[in-house]
Amino acid sequence: MFLRSIRHVSKEIQGIGRRSFSITSITYDNHSCKVLVVGGGTAGCAVTAKLSRDLKKTDLIVLEPSIDHYYQPLFTLVGGGVEKIEDTRKNEQDVLPSNCIWIRDSAAEFDLKKNTVKIEKGHTIDYDYLVVATGIFPRYENIPGLIETLKDPNSGVCSIYSPQYVEGVFPVIQKLSSGNAIFTFPNSPVKCPGAPQKICYLTDDYLRRENKRNQVKVIYNTSLPVIFGVKKYANALWKICIERNITVNTRTNLVSIDSNKKEATFENLDKPEERTVLPFSMLHVTPPMSTAEAISKNTELTTSAGFVEVNKSTLQHIRFPNVFALGDCCSSPNSKTAAAAGKCSNCKILSFYNKISAAQSEVVYKNLTSVMNGKKPYLSYDGYASCPLVTGYDKCILAEFDYELNPLETFPFSQDKERLSMYLLKKNVIPTIYWNLMMNGLWNGPATFRKLMHFGKSN
Repeated sequence: MFLRSIRHVSKEIQGIGRRSFSITSITYDNHSCKVLVVGGGTAGCAVTAKLSRDLKKTDLIVLEPSIDHYYQPLFTLVGGGVEKIEDTRKNEQDVLPSNCIWIRDSAAEFDLKKNTVKIEKGHTIDYDYLVVATGIFPRYENIPGLIETLKDPNSGVCSIYSPQYVEGVFPVIQKLSSGNAIFTFPNSPVKCPGAPQKICYLTDDYLRRENKRNQVKVIYNTSLPVIFGVKKYANALWKICIERNITVNTRTNLVSIDSNKKEATFENLDKPEERTVLPFSMLHVTPPMSTAEAISKNTELTTSAGFVEVNKSTLQHIRFPNVFALGDCCSSPNSKTAAAAGKCSNCKILSFYNKISAAQSEVVYKNLTSVMNGKKPYLSYDGYASCPLVTGYDKCILAEFDYELNPLETFPFSQDKERLSMYLLKKNVIPTIYWNLMMNGLWNGPATFRKLMHFGKSN
């Protein structure tokens, strides 16, 4: 075999990390602060790092329940047997800046009129300004039969979308020798909509290297009307699928799994009464996703779809000027836009997590600081998003685009081609930028680099 299997050993986190800051994981006292950041993932850590340079430690609180911080974009390569899960994880206490207080808990209730957040353990945090960066969460439980099959190593069912399940993906790929290999994209918001395709392409490449591809039918079932929301890259991906004999079914949504029969049931979203049952040897599931319940059910905070309602340019809340949001949980159109080519009002969102958070964190930081100083928000977010589309073990298409789903490319060559350089960028360079620059509040996206590469001209 040309790749080795990965084994992950879970550990309890002990001792104090490299950074020293307050952790109130046991106390039940009420708290107050100038700025409360809810969420310690990519977006939350990036904006907290920026704010920590200006505020006193007691003025800045981060509310985050997890002791683990994962660089999730590498989960695809973990699933493909290239990386280890340990390489994607750091202690949350080592990622957060020292000049803040970390409360290890989740938000249970937001009261925007009283400027308070009630947390799960019962106490309350009073704030002057609120930043919501909680992301969206996989809802594996929403597909009947999914959790049971994910727990069975012989079921052929797997998913890269959770640290709990991602290591089970490559063993399924290794065992695959015949039948259908099906990859799904749900009828819901998702983190990194390119990922369901990436693992599909990696599986295809692996089978070819192992001389097993002719015995396996590779199928990509997506709920969207297009393979990708930006036409330039969609055209390139369609060409890849045709050349590699990958079957693509649009407007197709997974509704249930029969583990005993190894069958998956799909609905036709344009004709809901029509259902198709497919046998599988491998079934990679991208689960439906949504915001946290405390957010989605708060009508003052969110849109009818359950996302924090912000101005798409300033990322300031529409009704509460002391509230900002960024990342997957907010309503900015770049992460909530229907696939352009389909022109379909029922299409669900295309959401990009850490890729947009870098640019968004600077906008939130600057505009929040301006509001705290009694001024209006002035910095505008252009909707930049990026998705490195891994198409094999040594190639990648780097998709970059704006709010209007127009290409917004960094490099002075057309990025709709498969390139080894873009694969190495995805695998080696971007993670380094993430841990060393972005998590320290020093990376605001590639806009400056893009101008240099294009000699100051618009691309």
